[in-house]
Amino acid sequence: MSLLDRVSTLLRANLNDLVEKAEDPERMLKQIVLDMENQLLQVKTQVAIAIADQHLLEKKRAEHELEESGWKRKAELAVTKGQDDLARAALERALSHGQLVTGFAAQAEDQKHEADNLRQALHKLEQKLSETRAHCEMLVAEHRRAKVVGRATKARQVVGTDQQQTLGRMKSKVQVKSAENAAASEIMSPETLEDKFKALESEDKVEIMLNEIKSRMATANG
Repeated sequence: MSLLDRVSTLLRANLNDLVEKAEDPERMLKQIVLDMENQLLQVKTQVAIAIADQHLLEKKRAEHELEESGWKRKAELAVTKGQDDLARAALERALSHGQLVTGFAAQAEDQKHEADNLRQALHKLEQKLSETRAHCEMLVAEHRRAKVVGRATKARQVVGTDQQQTLGRMKSKVQVKSAENAAASEIMSPETLEDKFKALESEDKVEIMLNEIKSRMATANG
């Protein structure tokens, strides 16, 4: 179960359904609140990590954009010096960085979506925790009141129905399993036939970019 799945379970949980057959209902209710507080702390940590990862990916994208622009300028310089081979090499570098820009931009967008989901989960869990605290206080007060009523009723040799009804709503132990988000490493596969064709297409792009630079410079000089 992932972190978000666990949070979703907590959000759907009915407090009365979570507390059953508790020898000490008050202690059980306090434990439920403590579990939710711990879960809230985990979600806050994951939100911070997700935001940090998003910023890192955006920083990487910006760095490669600068590199791409820099190599394009170098290609133009090489053309002015009449060194087409050097210009081609620079344009190849520019294309490589351009591909990285696209990749990091996509990853940053995915990470932003993940961070937004975690923020929403955090907000909902904070609301649920506030409601649960209030509900627990009510049940504890009701339980204590039921015990008083029960003792008074026993003194009158009458079954404490109010106490039985109150305790009947408190049957079960908290069933929440801890879980953590897992991260998977992406393994690069060997070069495929598709990769070879992409390399050929990249060479064509370099030639097109080179001709564009020459045409632009020729127009400017003319």
